[in-house]
Amino acid sequence: MAVTELKRKGRRNKTKANNRVARIKDLLRKPDIKNVDVEAIKAEFAANKK
Repeated sequence: MAVTELKRKGRRNKTKANNRVARIKDLLRKPDIKNVDVEAIKAEFAANKK
């Protein structure tokens, strides 16, 4: 019995895996937080608690 390589299926599996890894890396990428006024955020939370 001969062994046949399923080249298309292998390529598809590798592509799925690579796309999954790329999607996870994209989700983990976070933008830099700049110019955040912490005191204003704290005041807003305090106002919402009351």
